Amino acid sequence: MTDSDIFVRIAARGDGVTGDGRYAALAAPGDRLLADGGIEPGPNHAVPPCRHFPECGGCQLQHLSDNAYRDYVRDRIVGALAAKAIRVGEIAAPHISPPRSRRRAALSALNTAGGAVIGFHAEKSRQIIDMHQCEVLDPALFALVAPLRALLSKLLPKAGLGQVAMTLADQGVDVLLTNVCTDSLAALEALRDFAAAHGLARLAVDSGDGPETQWEPDPVTVGFGGIAVGLPYGAFLQATADGEAVLLAEVTASLGAASTIADLFAGLGTFALPLSARAKVYAGEGARDAWLALKTAANAAQRPVFTEHRDLYRRPLTTKELSRFAAVVLDPPRAGAEEQVKALASSDTPVIAYVSCNPASFARDAATLIAGGYRIERIRPVGQFRWSTHVELAARFVR
Repeated sequence: MTDSDIFVRIAARGDGVTGDGRYAALAAPGDRLLADGGIEPGPNHAVPPCRHFPECGGCQLQHLSDNAYRDYVRDRIVGALAAKAIRVGEIAAPHISPPRSRRRAALSALNTAGGAVIGFHAEKSRQIIDMHQCEVLDPALFALVAPLRALLSKLLPKAGLGQVAMTLADQGVDVLLTNVCTDSLAALEALRDFAAAHGLARLAVDSGDGPETQWEPDPVTVGFGGIAVGLPYGAFLQATADGEAVLLAEVTASLGAASTIADLFAGLGTFALPLSARAKVYAGEGARDAWLALKTAANAAQRPVFTEHRDLYRRPLTTKELSRFAAVVLDPPRAGAEEQVKALASSDTPVIAYVSCNPASFARDAATLIAGGYRIERIRPVGQFRWSTHVELAARFVR
């Protein structure tokens, strides 16, 4: 064995890579690849805390030490930028959300002869791993898994596949069940009894025609900057509260004293509402439900937020429109903001705060901005999806 047998890094999809370019699953940097294909653990190899690892697809990297996982999060971003020959002024220390802090989850459920199973799918498989432990979900979400298993064994069709979406809102847990049978009074009563017994904020079902609320004692909200915003079904929310706080702090610091800000892909107002405490904010959002929730909340709080329902992929803000603002916030979906960035690259906007959940699309957009005269002053890597290959970041661009 030689040093070429030592794993030196983790690839984008989670496999270990040796010094001579060989790949193996479940290897950590510093592990050694043995002649028989086995792995000899090294100093960065950790004991996975969950009994379902590695079968459950919810986590891919529980075998990494905390330091090795931080390096992975940082290296994902560095590697994507290096592929575009992009330099960065500063890459700050990665922020990793703690265990059991995920406040939203989409689980699958299947009714079997032995009862319902509920959990994440196995990696690259349709098999559902029946969840009896989870080290990433907030305890308030995980506490509902066993009771939901009993409920769904009665309400899912035999051999029927369902979905469970859970979000931790201000009032408690919001639950949306898909493909459950609600065509009897007994089924509806079971749903409402379940919601009451477990103190749910809201319980809704979707049998194919959209969500129908079965239980909602008080309007369900999430708070941004001290302002309560109505939570539409399926609306985007940052995965953890502490991750959101870090991203907001980075964006706020990036914008400095800017008095006029455009928040593009504004969602429910994650950034627009806190920023409106000290600046005038334009908030553009393509999802109608999210836009209306933000508009209603901003108006009720009398904040200086002008909202527009606008598809920024089909109709991005023009260079002329962008040049009216002292700063721009971008928080697009995984595909990035290619068309909007093209307009930004030729604008006079002095500073851009870009929040991304995909290093590859971020690097593509960053190259466009740099070609237009911007430079990346700082990047903060963020790992909200702990032990997964999903990486986020907040970046500051200046002219």
